Amino acid sequence: MIVAPQVDRPARLRTPFARAVVPVLGGILFFVVAGLFTWGVASYLSSGNSEPSDLLAPRRLDLGSVTGRASDVAEEGPLLFNELSTISGERSLVVDHEGDDPAVGWRLYYAFPPGRPDCPVTQVRGTATFIDCDGAELDVTELSPPTEEVRPVVEDERTLYLDLRAFSE
Repeated sequence: MIVAPQVDRPARLRTPFARAVVPVLGGILFFVVAGLFTWGVASYLSSGNSEPSDLLAPRRLDLGSVTGRASDVAEEGPLLFNELSTISGERSLVVDHEGDDPAVGWRLYYAFPPGRPDCPVTQVRGTATFIDCDGAELDVTELSPPTEEVRPVVEDERTLYLDLRAFSE
């Protein structure tokens, strides 16, 4: 006579209460573990220090080749960087170029009229014209100039980046 091996069946939840509560507790446990994992990653990235770092708030935004960006501005108008995430919140910046030498003539503006940070502008595609929140047309030169700490920088006459130290301090 051949005897079939006995197979253990997985435990089943028998009562309606157990079938309702165990999945909920499992979900709560999952979110607790996910939250602890997220906290651990954030703690590691900040290295336990409250000072901003390049991992959390970059101090510069690399825009690439000065020749390429100057060509983009000449063809499509100023470059609008909408809602850059910085340590001090979201900032929108406009980068413009003036002149024939791609290594010089870079200008930076905030994407709002002077004295009106609550009035963001939108760009008329392919032009240096912007429309503010009231519907008024503004030339790029009529936008708000930034503080001196935020500026376009040309490195080695080849690479353009935005110095964002004012946003990260």
